[in-house]
Amino acid sequence: HLYHNYKNRTRGRKSPLFLPMINKEKVIALVEERMEELNNGLYIVELSISSTNTIHVEIDKINGGVTVTDCVSVSRNVEHNLDREEEDFELHVSSAGLDKPLRHINQYVKNIGRRIETVLKDGKKIEGELLKITDEAMFINEQVSKQIENKKKKMVFDEVREVNFSDVKESKIVISFK
Repeated sequence: HLYHNYKNRTRGRKSPLFLPMINKEKVIALVEERMEELNNGLYIVELSISSTNTIHVEIDKINGGVTVTDCVSVSRNVEHNLDREEEDFELHVSSAGLDKPLRHINQYVKNIGRRIETVLKDGKKIEGELLKITDEAMFINEQVSKQIENKKKKMVFDEVREVNFSDVKESKIVISFK
C-alpha cells in the first residue's frame, strides 16, 4: 500500500531505497565547469541533493544579477552529463534570492554599501550600512542614539561595528522601497 501511494506521487519512479545517490562532487564539478566556461563571475551559493535525488543549485554573480540564461546554461551542463537511466533526478537551478540570508563571502562583498541586518548568535541585532569585508569579519556603520550630558534629547551618532563572521547567526539585505 505504501509503495502504491509513493508510485502514484512520483509517476512510477522506484522507491527511494533503491535510487542510487547522485555524487555531490560530480554535480559541483559540472556546475563549476560551466561557470568557468561562461567566465562571468558566477559562483555556487548552495548546492544540495535530497534522498530522492532532487538537486537544488543556488548561484549568484560577483557583479550584477544572475540571468535566466545563466541558470539554463548551468542546468543543461548538469543534465547532459548525468545519465537519467542510471540516476533518476530532478534539477532546480536558481539565483540567490534577496529575501534569503547571505551565505557566501562573495555575497557580502557584492553588497558593500547596502543596508544589512545581522542577527548575532547571542540574539543581538545590528542594522546599518555594510562598509567593508575581511576574511574574518564585516564592518557595519550603525546609527546609534545616545543621551548627551546636560541635554534632554538624544543625539544620533554613526558607530562602526566590527562583527566577526563566527558570531553571526544570519545576515540579510534590508530591502527599501524609498
